[in-house]
Amino acid sequence: MVTTAPYGAWPSPIDARTVAAHDGRLAFVGVVGDEVWWTEPRPAEGGRRALVRRRPDGAVWSVLPEPWNVRSRVLEYGGQPWAGTVTERGPLVVFSNFADQRLYAYEPDGGGAPRPLTPLSEVGDGLRWVDPVLRPELGEVWCVLEEFTGDRPTDVRRVIAAVPLDGSAAQHRESVRELSDDRHRFVTGPRVSPDGGRVAWIAWDHPHMPWDGTLVMLARITAKGEFDEVRPLVGDLGPGTPGGGGAGESVAQIEWAADGTLLFVSDRGGWWQPRRIDPDGGGPAGRAEPGSGEDAGAAAGRALCPARQEEFGGALWTVGQRWFLPLENGTLAVIHGRGTTTLGILDPVSGELVDSVGPWTEWASSLAVHGSRIIGIAAGPHSSHEIVELDACTGRARVIAAGHTDPVAPAYYPTPEIRTFTGPGGRDVHAHIYPPHHPEHVGPEGELPPYVVWAHGGPTGHSPLVLDLELAYFTSRGIGVAVVNYGGSTGYGREYRERLRGAWGVVDVEDCAAVARSLADEGSADRARLAIRGGSAGGWTTAASLTATDVYACGTISYPILDLATWAAGGTHDFESQYLESLVGPFAEVPDRYRERSPLHHADRIAAPFLLLQGMDDVICPPVQCDRFLTEVTGRGIPHAYLAFAGEGHGFRRAETIVRAVEAELSLYAQTFGFTRDDIPVLELRT
Repeated sequence: MVTTAPYGAWPSPIDARTVAAHDGRLAFVGVVGDEVWWTEPRPAEGGRRALVRRRPDGAVWSVLPEPWNVRSRVLEYGGQPWAGTVTERGPLVVFSNFADQRLYAYEPDGGGAPRPLTPLSEVGDGLRWVDPVLRPELGEVWCVLEEFTGDRPTDVRRVIAAVPLDGSAAQHRESVRELSDDRHRFVTGPRVSPDGGRVAWIAWDHPHMPWDGTLVMLARITAKGEFDEVRPLVGDLGPGTPGGGGAGESVAQIEWAADGTLLFVSDRGGWWQPRRIDPDGGGPAGRAEPGSGEDAGAAAGRALCPARQEEFGGALWTVGQRWFLPLENGTLAVIHGRGTTTLGILDPVSGELVDSVGPWTEWASSLAVHGSRIIGIAAGPHSSHEIVELDACTGRARVIAAGHTDPVAPAYYPTPEIRTFTGPGGRDVHAHIYPPHHPEHVGPEGELPPYVVWAHGGPTGHSPLVLDLELAYFTSRGIGVAVVNYGGSTGYGREYRERLRGAWGVVDVEDCAAVARSLADEGSADRARLAIRGGSAGGWTTAASLTATDVYACGTISYPILDLATWAAGGTHDFESQYLESLVGPFAEVPDRYRERSPLHHADRIAAPFLLLQGMDDVICPPVQCDRFLTEVTGRGIPHAYLAFAGEGHGFRRAETIVRAVEAELSLYAQTFGFTRDDIPVLELRT
């Protein structure tokens, strides 16, 4: 039986607690001996990240109990927080613990407790560690050290350091050996050559972000385990930076091949693509596609798959991301695609690429290999992220752990439409459209559904084509969702990504509005019941949209940037402290632009109700911006609500927070769009 009911008022088995229970993604997969390990979210356990292991017989369990939280705060966004190996006593894992950011060593089969390897620091936010590489033959673990030197978020230095595994540095900072100097502001973890004689890493500097320009640094490892003869090998930091001579070249990942050549992913040709270079300068290794225009010079390396205009890499938001890994037979496991991604095997000699088969449309930037086995994290439109193994010999792909289970009948999931809309000036705007869907309900004849535009964070980010129960929470109630990968998003080449250069608050706002208007023009959405929502940079786009356009009837603004000038002047963390130099323009040259685009200074233009959500421990987008924004809005007659969550940072991780936020958002839409819900608390809107 199909029942007719107003859009937005449909009943749904996907409640907010179901959304919270399935929030977050698996991450940082690796191999320890014959076992597969990874981290997974635990919203019901205070939002901690649990370290999980799977034995060859399929048994799965958590390595560490509560409250251990395997998560790094380097760059605030973190990165690879653990590394493991097998000793004569069994597995040995080194991990970063979120609460104190110390490195710990743990032997889970030994019956003891984790023991600290690094000291605490009283200066600023202390010492932090990420992307560890175990060197048991030296009795050390090598990783990135982020060390605060003062109380300001930009009082910080980063180097590659060696930490003794015997715990001798647990109380003594001087026992930590610094391997690289701090000539560059940012570095990734070390990659050691197969013969142990060389090491490479990625570096970059303010004011550029790693997707603007990076350098690959190369050094010789001495008999004492020190770095010597340090020099840049490939890359370009971009204009205005020492060592930057061109437009910038983003190298997102490096790995050594068995023959001693260096493999790397570079966007030199406009797309992040795999390349190979001989570090001895003997010329590029690989092949050039006839007529491809590839630079054959040794300094550029040689593209391994130049015929494919696709991304084989992505934005380096966290340290230790992996889009490719070499296999024992010389081929490469690669994650690639345009908009969506798949896992394939690339022959670096012939350039032939063979893709795996399966229902997955998104592979996380985390890979591990063990012999001919490739292990990754994948999801699809009807499945959440799960641990997948691809046998490179047989081509068979299968789920081996954390397999997707349906908390409700799949009939309640929406079916996405991959669309390309036309934005201002005829430019393409990519989006995923999720119409309202319910197996037993339809809207009244003649009524068009409300739609919510979702703007992702970053803004150099990307919304993947995967099952999201938070999205299904709305579509199963009769509210459509349009997920917009606006200009500036990754996944579509460097030219698309750089549309936002100098135009943040313009292009993103225009592209989201273009999708919303197009849906209304084609008769898919109710023009009077359009909304927008987003978090972080998406919160900025939401707030900017409410002040710059009249497209939306309401909006949900989560942990946003609201005032560009104060955010750029010490109002955020070091990693993004000069991001606005490219997104908006150099402040010294265009100070008025910072004020003109900031929602804080145009609160009088807001005519639509809004919900503001904020974590009180957020150091990336601190709550002070919300406080100032609310001061400007209060008393202007615009219905609004502000929910602040203690113990939450940049993004919500705790189950109770997620439940409250999701239900509050639905209540905002109910009150604005004119439908009734009696299954959620009524959000109190003030003026």
